[in-house]
Amino acid sequence: MLTMRNYRTIAEVEEGYLRTHPEEIDDYVTVLFDEYAQSGDTAALLASLRVVGRVKGVSNIAESAGLSRKGVQKALSENGNPQFASVNAILHAMGYRLMPQKLPSSSLPAPL
Repeated sequence: MLTMRNYRTIAEVEEGYLRTHPEEIDDYVTVLFDEYAQSGDTAALLASLRVVGRVKGVSNIAESAGLSRKGVQKALSENGNPQFASVNAILHAMGYRLMPQKLPSSSLPAPL
């Protein structure tokens, strides 16, 4: 008889790891934004921020961000199209800020 194994998703593995290694959350956030800067994959960025949100506590983040729990979940959902202000408030509640970083001149578009 075949039995179905329950496999964990990547997000569940990442969440479990960050719960047991909270000192690595800062590096995780740095890497996810570096990857976003290269790929522009908003869905991947939001998925990773959902992981951090669950580890840090969605209710705590919502309270600190001045949003409802549902508002945080919606902003970070895979189908979400969050407003910049919401993402910025959520990041601040997580203890981070958006900060521009100059691109190397080799990656800038050629002038017209």
